[in-house]
Amino acid sequence: MPPLREARLDDAPRLTALINEAFVVERSFKNGDRTTQPDVEEHLGRGCFLLLGEPPAIDACVYVDLRPEGGYFGMLSVDPARQGAGLGRLLIDAAEQWCRDREASQVEIMVADVRPELRSFYAKLGYEERHMSPFLHEGLTKEVKFVHMVKPL
Repeated sequence: MPPLREARLDDAPRLTALINEAFVVERSFKNGDRTTQPDVEEHLGRGCFLLLGEPPAIDACVYVDLRPEGGYFGMLSVDPARQGAGLGRLLIDAAEQWCRDREASQVEIMVADVRPELRSFYAKLGYEERHMSPFLHEGLTKEVKFVHMVKPL
């Protein structure tokens, strides 16, 4: 397993590239990239990215933070060349542990309603659908909603 570490600001360009490569599947309902470097830098100011990979390489990442209702993780991204090797699952476990370590009683994720495979994947891991909200990203080519899923820790 590649080493796990927290991202630094100088990781932002590589994080941005990895996230956009991993989220190319969103092009089926959205034009353009998933994120930008300023967006990644803003996320680094609020929470943190957990990374897998030998520096300076980043094989996979996940964003985590604490919110009033508990922990949150998102932007789970695995280098397309490394997908299927279990790195995503390792990062889900790391994100949940990060939230537990900060005494969060639950963790929330948001997945696009047009990605049913993600909804069933997270349901198998103990996540329950709670509600939906608008998917507020530029360049949508069809109506998409976020499904908020929560797991007790």
